Amino acid sequence: MSDASRIAIEHVFTDPSLLRQALTHRSYGVPNNERLEFVGDAVLNCAVALSLYERFPTLPEGDLSRARAHLVNRETLAQVARRLGLGDAIHLGEGELRSGGTDRSSILADAMEAVIGAVFLDAGFEAARSAIDAAYADVLRDADPATLGKDPKTRLQEWLQSRRLPVPEYAIIGTTGEAHAQRFSVECRIAELSIAVRGSGTSRRAAEQDAAQKALEAMQQAAPRARG
Repeated sequence: MSDASRIAIEHVFTDPSLLRQALTHRSYGVPNNERLEFVGDAVLNCAVALSLYERFPTLPEGDLSRARAHLVNRETLAQVARRLGLGDAIHLGEGELRSGGTDRSSILADAMEAVIGAVFLDAGFEAARSAIDAAYADVLRDADPATLGKDPKTRLQEWLQSRRLPVPEYAIIGTTGEAHAQRFSVECRIAELSIAVRGSGTSRRAAEQDAAQKALEAMQQAAPRARG
């Protein structure tokens, strides 16, 4: 049973029906969260733009736009939604429940935007911005303006190219699940550094990004040992 009271959004609703609607997927019935998602998308873009503008006073417009695009994209929204516990609180139809909808990035991202829209309608922009800043605190705390907005594959490739090393090789090593809910496993190999790591995701691209992130982490862990 979905329980909206367990989500970790930092806002107490004056009108709890807005939160219930924000957590109702269209597969469950009406009213659902699509209209709130529309509002939340606009509020989120504005609030994130302001936070980046204030946090990085020397960052040029192009880099600010890239960073904002990264922070409001589906995967980052889904990541934030998982941390807030939205998946267990979303009302879904039986078909979506059976197919793993509670952890599907598109559903989580839409619900996250809808919750933001609900906070905005309940208490205005400043309340919504406070809730967004709290939800994104971990994402922004150690953000590096030089890499913020660049996906792991791009960061990995740039790091290797800056050291005149060949780009990594990616290979699918397996798929699991039914056609509507497949998971891909991918290996990322960097032969020159003796690194071979595996990533997974609901698409080949997502699995490659996961593998690239693990390759970056493997290189960071190896760096102190190399210096030592």
